[in-house]
Amino acid sequence: MTTEEALKIVRKAVKQSHLNNQPHIDLSVCTADQRIITQEALTFLQAEVVKGNMTEEELKEKLGLA
Repeated sequence: MTTEEALKIVRKAVKQSHLNNQPHIDLSVCTADQRIITQEALTFLQAEVVKGNMTEEELKEKLGLA
């Protein structure tokens, strides 16, 4: 999996909160088969942050969470 592939997968789970219009990742919008793939993509992206390939802030921006 590449970073771009993982971002594309996880972006589909980014939703706006109804309470304060805050974007967040909501795995409940994924179908059962897509939930596992989305979790794997999210884990991949978190590992990229740990490895120093991107910052947490860059990841949030790329996902539309910032």
